Amino acid sequence: MALVDPAPWLGFAVCLALVAGYAFDAADGQLARLRGGGSKSGEYLDHMVDSLKISALHGAVLVSFYRFFDLDRAAYLLIPLGFTVVAAVMFFGMILKDLLARAHRAATGAPAPPAVSPSPLRSLLVVPTDYGLLCVAFVLLGWPEAFLPVYGLIFAGNLLFLLAASVKWFREVGALDTPANNAAPANGSTPANGS
Repeated sequence: MALVDPAPWLGFAVCLALVAGYAFDAADGQLARLRGGGSKSGEYLDHMVDSLKISALHGAVLVSFYRFFDLDRAAYLLIPLGFTVVAAVMFFGMILKDLLARAHRAATGAPAPPAVSPSPLRSLLVVPTDYGLLCVAFVLLGWPEAFLPVYGLIFAGNLLFLLAASVKWFREVGALDTPANNAAPANGSTPANGS
């Protein structure tokens, strides 16, 4: 994307590569679970590659916009720049929230919360954050007048989701600090944070 003038074939190629990568990323986790687990190094590598992909993808869009798109306003360059920040913060926030919750459960012996099925409304509201949608949107890369608004709308949906989710995540992590949640486990050891 950063090196080649956008054309329909390029959009299809990028879309195909992203969808294939997405499928392999999902499959490796499923395969690890089916085979009885995974490894810490595998989880680390998975998250590192995901982080690289997030930054590189939107960085390539930024360069493509700058080099090849006939933009009437330089402000359009802020969309992929903002998307890079939003995607990185969202990914890190989800990972850190889950890591802190798992560490808290390990330290206190608290059970994992039960799985809750999302409501149909919530499922619709989070569609813009679906990485698969973003992958498929790149099929429009060869038509800049279509790609730019679609990419911009997906960015706006991700930004709004992050703003709402970060408040929810902060409350969930803050709830781990309450005295009832920091009670010593039944074996008498103290919580990991020492309080």
